[in-house]
Amino acid sequence: MDKEELKKAIYDAIAASEGKKKLKPGDVTKKFAVGDVSRSDVKTAIRELVDSGTLTYAYLGGSYLVLPPKE
Repeated sequence: MDKEELKKAIYDAIAASEGKKKLKPGDVTKKFAVGDVSRSDVKTAIRELVDSGTLTYAYLGGSYLVLPPKE
């Protein structure tokens, strides 16, 4: 899986869980770090998604990855 596919898959997973279950960065890392994808690849993809504003962190008793609020 290349980097862009990984970023899209992570974004889709966060979007699908929106309003249901909040996902922690560790949950996302465990879910996608399989096969030829390393933990560092997943962490880098998450960092790039957050840096670009595609995803944000929310703190609700713990850090969670969420979609940015709609304006």
